[in-house]
Amino acid sequence: MSICAGFALSVVNFMTPKVYNASSSVETYELSRSKHASLYPPAEKINVIEVENFPLLGRLTALRFIEWAQKNPGGVISLPTGKTPEHFIKWVRHILSAWKTKETQQMLDVYGINPSQKPEMRSLSFVQIDEFYPINSSQHNSFYHYVNEMYIEGFGLSLEKARLIDTTSLGLPPGMTMKEVFPENLVDLTLRIRKTTSELERLQKNVINRVDEFCMEYEAAIREMGGIGFFLGGIGPDGHIAFNVRGSSFYSVTRLTGTNYETQAAAATDLGGMEISRNHLVITIGLSTITYNPTCTAIIMASGDAKANVVAHAIQREKNPQYPASVLQELEHARFYLTGGAASELVERKYYDVSSSQSYSDELMDEAIITLSLRLRKPLLSLTLEDFSSDNFTSLLISKTGTQGTEIALNAHHRIIAKIEKGLQHVSGTTFLHTEPHHDDIMLGYLAHLYHLVRDATNLHYFANLTSGFTAVTNAYVVSTLVALETYINDREMQFQFIEGYFKPDNITGRMADVYLYLDGIASKNEERIRRAEAYRLLRNLVEVYHINDNATLPSRILQLRDYFNAQYPGAKDPQDIQTLKGTFREFEVELLWAYFGIETSSIRPLRLGFYTGDIFTAEPEIHRDALPIFEYMKEIQPDVVSVAFDPEGSGPDTHYKALQAVAGALKMYREHDTTKGVRIWGYRNVWYRFKPAEANLFVPVSLNSLSMLHTAFMNCFGSQRAASFPSYEHDGPFSELAQKIQVEQYEMLKTCLGNDFFLRNSHPRLRAARGFIFLKEMELEEFFGKVRELKKRTEAKEF
Repeated sequence: MSICAGFALSVVNFMTPKVYNASSSVETYELSRSKHASLYPPAEKINVIEVENFPLLGRLTALRFIEWAQKNPGGVISLPTGKTPEHFIKWVRHILSAWKTKETQQMLDVYGINPSQKPEMRSLSFVQIDEFYPINSSQHNSFYHYVNEMYIEGFGLSLEKARLIDTTSLGLPPGMTMKEVFPENLVDLTLRIRKTTSELERLQKNVINRVDEFCMEYEAAIREMGGIGFFLGGIGPDGHIAFNVRGSSFYSVTRLTGTNYETQAAAATDLGGMEISRNHLVITIGLSTITYNPTCTAIIMASGDAKANVVAHAIQREKNPQYPASVLQELEHARFYLTGGAASELVERKYYDVSSSQSYSDELMDEAIITLSLRLRKPLLSLTLEDFSSDNFTSLLISKTGTQGTEIALNAHHRIIAKIEKGLQHVSGTTFLHTEPHHDDIMLGYLAHLYHLVRDATNLHYFANLTSGFTAVTNAYVVSTLVALETYINDREMQFQFIEGYFKPDNITGRMADVYLYLDGIASKNEERIRRAEAYRLLRNLVEVYHINDNATLPSRILQLRDYFNAQYPGAKDPQDIQTLKGTFREFEVELLWAYFGIETSSIRPLRLGFYTGDIFTAEPEIHRDALPIFEYMKEIQPDVVSVAFDPEGSGPDTHYKALQAVAGALKMYREHDTTKGVRIWGYRNVWYRFKPAEANLFVPVSLNSLSMLHTAFMNCFGSQRAASFPSYEHDGPFSELAQKIQVEQYEMLKTCLGNDFFLRNSHPRLRAARGFIFLKEMELEEFFGKVRELKKRTEAKEF
């Protein structure tokens, strides 16, 4: 047991938790409108309230918070950071600022909140949940900065009553900086218990001890206040709440601690890359800090299918440190506020929905029987009556539809084969517009399929990169390329080409020459050619961004940029010129990729849509700013097929979802422009979301050769992504490896459903060679618009 933990546990015996009023007319009203009850025991062990979409999740949480603050003046609150509380913050601010308006008064009255009693926000005591360590708290990506801006100032809370974690000089001797004590931002917690070996280590040990003392005092202060009365948080990819990662003790208290890979990956964007987040520790309140007061209202809010499994584990499993949020089963007033996607793995709710339905689609039937096949690891045609009766969902469908289980399985078997055959069909004479939110989305989604499509010269391929993707380029990567460019500044060939106009932004021939020089270097394993090509393209990009007309000014510009990046902390928001420059790195990478297939840069359109700004809460897409550029491109090329990253209700309105709305808006404009054009849509997903077999309708086999090409091309072309600075929480490595893993898993699903012999003894060589599968969803425009409206309804709502 650490010193911090031992101290805090002893405090419990002396502090009496404050009794809070946790009654809620807000929840009563919301449940009266819901098709589900708040609890389905014994499967569910924490109460749940579901809403339609992400903004409504924020509104519900805001109203519950306002209600609690009204009933508990002087109470202790602890609120989250990051993107999860976006709409919660917006709604609280709106309600407080528009309290006396007719609309707000009516809304408060409907939800049972006294409209004549505005809560006294300055009476509340705020407790910061967590913070990175070490970090300068003045940085905009520190949680200290976030809570001061969003909550202390934004909600009008009292700074004097707030317990904050300012780590700028926490634990340091007077006059010293974090960089002097922890030169590489590495904090070695083994110094707590081992002997030191140097003067620096002795200094570091003393600092760690003082941070531990701070944690003890922080914990004691919270308990002296009577414990937290209102806790609001999100849930991490490993199920963590606060920074209490998987495996945290239910008795954990405020402490300086490490995190796990999933948490580090989720924090990489905040900190400026995995290289930074992997080495940072955190100070976090503990699980017992949250649950100390038995009358605490503890709410976890979650949106999207990606959170469904960790939500289900917390609610349905027995309490277990592997599911940190399951500790909330101890609290009578703990709640999960969820969207439908986040609640989708709560089995009793799914069963209720199926049992109360009046119609059963092929997709619903297929999902139930395929899930049974995969769970039992038996082919569909090998499932028995005993198997059907042992599964609640399948037996329910048999009862409700009057269809035999064997017939349901046979129908699903035939539909899977039809989807595979569709994926094998030869496509010719087709114009494709491939759209992607980020520059590697298409290749990670369906590169192997494109590999076959480009073989027919009658097919035309155009690409729209919807955002500039600058947030995925680290400062360190840019600096490394600037250093490489400096070695060529005095190169006679480069100077001559500059004078001849080779580096002018509109020199398309020169742009392609950069690409071919780079790929020639890859093919011949000639590092000098590769470095020269990178230097040429960087110079071309500098000319474009900074309007350089005289190469004599280039050294000073490079020096200015190096000074900027060396002075800038990772994760800081860059000014517009730096954002544009970083985006050009991504644009060069995608040109390299499609040149693998002979596609020239003239067929690739970098749209740099304006909704993509790098702000923590970004704007929604707009017709003129975001949809119109896509529409103009459609008019120019007249596509037959448009591909789109087709994501489900995710963790709020992220880049993929916003890009989807922009493309949908452009397609509506295009349909009105040309009513005779029958455009088909290919929806794809990649490393962030996946289709279930029942959802997709086009299955494309992927050979070992194509899997190898996927990884090789990614590593050769996407230089800024090789180090996996902003990885998925599912895989510690480049996205190409995760994409391969997903495609192999999808192959294994189909092999289980159809049986090994279907592939091993198949007459088609591509199926015998298959070791992976791509899942796509082909839609006509009307079906696509219907799906987008459904997604929009789930993910958006009128704000105020």
